[in-house]
Amino acid sequence: MTRAIALLAFVALAFPPLARAGVEVRTSAAGRVVITNETPAERGRRLSSRLLEPPQADLLERIAFYAAEQNLDPKLVQALVQAESGYNRLALSNKGAMGLMQLMPGTAAELAVTDPYDVEQNLAAGTRYLRRLMDTFGQTELALAAYNAGPGAVTRHAGIPPYAETRTYIQRILSMWHGKPMSLAGFKVRGSSVAWKKSAGGRLLLTNQP
Repeated sequence: MTRAIALLAFVALAFPPLARAGVEVRTSAAGRVVITNETPAERGRRLSSRLLEPPQADLLERIAFYAAEQNLDPKLVQALVQAESGYNRLALSNKGAMGLMQLMPGTAAELAVTDPYDVEQNLAAGTRYLRRLMDTFGQTELALAAYNAGPGAVTRHAGIPPYAETRTYIQRILSMWHGKPMSLAGFKVRGSSVAWKKSAGGRLLLTNQP
């Protein structure tokens, strides 16, 4: 109990938004202490293969706005948001991904996000990042694989990585997007031009441009 209280205090100090979001500290069956701010309803939405209405009345409008800015299908973005966070704007994964579209700290910093738990900033950055992956890999399935497992994993495997979590994630989003169960074929990176390159400023970029 003392350890759980200490962990709660740490979360409250390190992540103020999460302290207001019903953070729960529990012990798993394996004896590990798990910190979560996900309710059973949010978890159910996140793991569903059906596209569900978000609990926030205006969220679909905001998703549609930022999807249109990046020439993305709003239903695809909605499906990704649902699969990533279950529409929980204060979601924090055990790997450090944050907010509705689960931005990793490095991605958030690169996209100049000052508050990853802010709905507007999170959706704006998340859709920009998804657009970049779509342009880089040329296929929705590969872009989703890169969003989940990282662009490097897709490049190394020249296609969807053989990770059960990533494949289930892609199938779930495709099923929500198309409104029917979907399976994965052998999606591969087109051509051999996808590679890491160093920009003039010294930053590493993943690109399919020569």
